[in-house]
Amino acid sequence: MKNLLLGLALACGAGLSACTSAVNVEQRADVNFSKYRTFDFADTEVKTNGDRNPLLRSPIAQDHIKQAIAGELAKRGLRQVDSNPDFLITTHTYVEEAERTVTDNLPPAGYAYPYAMSYRGRFLPINYGAWYTPAYYQTAHTEQYREGTLVLDFIDARTNNLVWRGSMTDPVDDPARLGSDFSKAAKEILDKFPAGDKKS
Repeated sequence: MKNLLLGLALACGAGLSACTSAVNVEQRADVNFSKYRTFDFADTEVKTNGDRNPLLRSPIAQDHIKQAIAGELAKRGLRQVDSNPDFLITTHTYVEEAERTVTDNLPPAGYAYPYAMSYRGRFLPINYGAWYTPAYYQTAHTEQYREGTLVLDFIDARTNNLVWRGSMTDPVDDPARLGSDFSKAAKEILDKFPAGDKKS
């Protein structure tokens, strides 16, 4: 069916942590996004998978996310209004425990990392040249971490149909920075939003 949401995976830069993440986008194929000029925010959903840390459920963090969204959309000429918006935005934030495998590069037994030696009272660094590079071996271990997901839903205010969804998932390094990190993720997501002409 033409009205089915089309799934698109679009690469992007940094989000909740320094590692590279991706923005995932779904949008209706039959929607003319140029008709959307005004918006407002609907209810916000926050899930923390039973984690009682108040930093993960901060209303201030949610305000930061909304401010970031409104600022990015304003650059496209879209206005937030108090009544009769063209579309509504719902934000969903999820913080869950996840597990990842980490690879460790270790020097071989009997060798150490590059070091410094003392010669006539001076410390001189020892550089392993091309002629001598001790082989390294790899091990791996698993670790638990928090994973944060931000989902932005854009809903046509006249039909109540979901017309566009953008999401991004990344590790949560510091709960105290959750609002700031999710705000950055919101900007990355909105780079893929088709409505409006972005102005610098």
